[in-house]
Amino acid sequence: MKYNYNFKKKFGQNFIKDENIIDKIINLSDFEDDSLVIEIGCGSGVLTKKLVKNFKYVLGYEIDKDLEKYLNDIKESNLAIIYDDFLNRNIKEDINKYKFNKLFIISNLPYYITTPIIEKIINEDIDVYRIIIMVQKEVGDRFNAKPNSKAYNSLSVFINYNYDVKKIMNVSRQSFVPQPNVDSIVLKLSKKINRAKALNEDIFYKLVRDSFKHKRKTLKNNLDDYDFNFIEDILLKRNYPLNIRAEQISVEDFIFISNALYLKEN
Repeated sequence: MKYNYNFKKKFGQNFIKDENIIDKIINLSDFEDDSLVIEIGCGSGVLTKKLVKNFKYVLGYEIDKDLEKYLNDIKESNLAIIYDDFLNRNIKEDINKYKFNKLFIISNLPYYITTPIIEKIINEDIDVYRIIIMVQKEVGDRFNAKPNSKAYNSLSVFINYNYDVKKIMNVSRQSFVPQPNVDSIVLKLSKKINRAKALNEDIFYKLVRDSFKHKRKTLKNNLDDYDFNFIEDILLKRNYPLNIRAEQISVEDFIFISNALYLKEN
């Protein structure tokens, strides 16, 4: 099926064909008994077949209904597949019928919607214990980027605020059908325990988005609708120059600034 299937570019379909990579992903997931795993984009079912052997429950999302006839061959009672766009689903409602201890997400994510998927998980406060994803290498580099690096952006801040990020392995483009034009990377995102939290996360997320609004502009230009005299005082306390750009600010200092903004109004 993988080789004869009419792949759809609009869905970013690149199916993994190397089962050794799949086995390594499963082994490194540190899965636990009594867990539910979500797979986003089941594709040809290569990963799905492994997940049902290791997790108590597997909930798959697949936007391409033409794949239903192939995925129906996986006849396991612990598998349910929803043929719909993950981005349009109420995930908390979908998983509410399951009784499980921890929630995992393990997926080969479609490149073109990787960022919206991660933002949905974060914005909707879906309580995921661990995420293991295969993504385009360039996108994966942003997930683990540090301040003062070219790849560091708002998504880097959001992810590192919520998760500890670890690179598992690189994956060659030759491991997929059809072969994409880029290599991939597998990342493990583990939910942070006892992390520093913003006093008001709505203010925190908005501040970060606004700070990165225009990549090459200074913080002052991007935050033109804020009380920047107040923010300048905060920057000086943190020993930052006043012409700083957002990509120079750490997650911890974004938390510090957002907390100060919250306390100023309350």
